[in-house]
Amino acid sequence: MSFTGNYSCNTLRSGLVNGTINFATDTFYLALYTNSATLDQTTTAYTAVGEASGGDYVAGGLVVTASIASETTSTGSTTYVNFSSPAWTGAITARGALIYTPGDNGAVCVLDFGSDKTSTTTFTVQMPANTATSALIRLV
Repeated sequence: MSFTGNYSCNTLRSGLVNGTINFATDTFYLALYTNSATLDQTTTAYTAVGEASGGDYVAGGLVVTASIASETTSTGSTTYVNFSSPAWTGAITARGALIYTPGDNGAVCVLDFGSDKTSTTTFTVQMPANTATSALIRLV
C-alpha cells in the first residue's frame, strides 16, 4: 500500500485526552518511510516495515524537538505544536515520515511528502513555520 495523505494519528488524540502524550516533556522521533509503508490515522506506533534506508539514516529516525506556542486574535485562540527539522547525509529516498514517541505513547502524525523525495547529499524534512496558521499540529 502507498501513502494516502497526512494524518494526525488516533493515538495522538487519545494521548492528549488521557495524558500519555506530553509535548513539553516527551521525546519525539521522526522516521522516514518508502512508499511500501502502510501508515495512516490508525497507525499506533513506530514500525520498521517499509522504513527508508541509505546514507547515515538509522532505523527509528532522529529525535525531533517539539515547540509549543499559543496565539490569541479577535477571532479566537490557537495552540500549536511544531517540530525541529531533522537532516541526514548521503543518498536517501523517502515517500513520507512518522513522528512518534517510543513505547506505549505511540504515533503522533503521518507526513506524506506527495511523491518520492531523493537526496544524494543532505535529506532534510523541512517543517512548516511555527505559526497559528501553518504549524504541523494546531488546536483551535
